Amino acid sequence: MRNAGEFPDLAWVEGFRDRVNHDAEMRLIGDWFTTSIALSFGGTRYVLRLDRGRIAEIVAEPRLDTRARFGFRAPLEVWRRYLSPAPPPLYHDFFAMLMRVPDFVIEGDSLLAMQNARALHRMMSLMREEAPRHG
Repeated sequence: MRNAGEFPDLAWVEGFRDRVNHDAEMRLIGDWFTTSIALSFGGTRYVLRLDRGRIAEIVAEPRLDTRARFGFRAPLEVWRRYLSPAPPPLYHDFFAMLMRVPDFVIEGDSLLAMQNARALHRMMSLMREEAPRHG
């Protein structure tokens, strides 16, 4: 696996991809998790194309016509709190953030997101496994 870069640059997202793609639990629960997800970290946006629980492609700086079925958008400070080693209350879990942090927003097909809640939760938890370095 590659070393994580600076959050939220492409090398950091590639490190996240590697954690997801090498995770044994994702291999078990992600079999039906094939979709595309947008992650917006402040002004930086990526589209991740998932195939059976694995991140098959990262689209950096996607164009307006690059589709994602659903996604998560928040200012950098919200993401940094979520990714911190000891997150403050409500920032420890992305489901808690969706319900209680107004700046953390789900976009697109929220039903599809919830139909894949277990795999999505594992994937987002893997995002937190390695503390980001802040530049």
